[in-house]
Order: sequence, then structure tokens, then C-alpha cells
Amino acid sequence: MEKKKNEAAKEEVKEVNNEATEAENNTINEKIEELEKRCSDATDKYLRVLAEYDNFRKRTIKERDSIYAEAYTDAVKQLLPVVDNVERSLEYSSDEKFLEGMKLIIASIHTTLEKMGVKEIETKTFDPKLHNAVMHIDDQSYGEGEIIEVFQKGYIMGERVIRYAMVKVAN
Repeated sequence: MEKKKNEAAKEEVKEVNNEATEAENNTINEKIEELEKRCSDATDKYLRVLAEYDNFRKRTIKERDSIYAEAYTDAVKQLLPVVDNVERSLEYSSDEKFLEGMKLIIASIHTTLEKMGVKEIETKTFDPKLHNAVMHIDDQSYGEGEIIEVFQKGYIMGERVIRYAMVKVAN
């Protein structure tokens, strides 16, 4: 009988140990799930910060490039009135040597502008994206939108208009 009591006690101890082990396993599993969730949240947060930094870097590069292009354009824009005045001086001079020298200076200026990527706007037919029509005449001897006279040359750098050409347009 005592053997039966011992065996019953042993069984009872095993059941208590099994219940304790299950409770410990449940606690450990809950902690693992919590840690996995925290790890997942940290990874998500890291990826978001990484993406935000990459966007910031790209935006900064784009802003820097646009600031450079604007400063470059503004500097060229400040030089254009000087170019205009030098070209106008040809019209009011009669000295041959002076005219020769001024033509060389103007050629040098235009070469420098071309090296800088600045080109003169073509003035054959009117294009509102490139020309500023300050005068308009109705004359059937000219074609539709034909530019008759250029009052001020226009310049373009790449896709950006530095200064619109001021023109007189027919029809």
C-alpha cells in the first residue's frame, strides 16, 4: 500500500512539474513574441530613417545643382547688357581700326559665351517661349509670325532662357 502511495505521490509531483514547465514555456514564448515584435518595430523604424535620409540626400543634391544653375544664369544675365553695348558701338563708329578691334572683341565674347553653354536665340519665326513681341505689324508681304526686326538679342543656356529676344512680328 505504501508503494501505491509513493507511486501516486510521484505521479502528482510529475503533474505539478509538467504544469510548472508548461507555465514557464508559456512565459518564455510570450517573451520571445514580445522581443520579436520589438525587433520588427526597430527594423521598420531603421528602414524608415534610412529612406528618409536617402530622400534628404537626393533633395539636397538637387537643390545644390539648381542653386548653381541659377547663380550661373544670373551672372551671365548681368554680362549681357555689356555685350549689347559693345555690339551697338559698332554702329556708331567710323574708324576702320576701331571697328576691326571691336569685331574681334565681339567674336571673343561670343566664343566665350558658347564655351559657357550660352547660345543666341534664333530669330526667324516667332515663338512665344523664346521671343517677346514688343511690336506687331500687319503686312501681307511677310509671312505669318515672321520676325521683321530684332530690338534686343535673346540668349538661352541649355533649356533655360536667360533673356527673351525682343522683336517686331508681322501679321
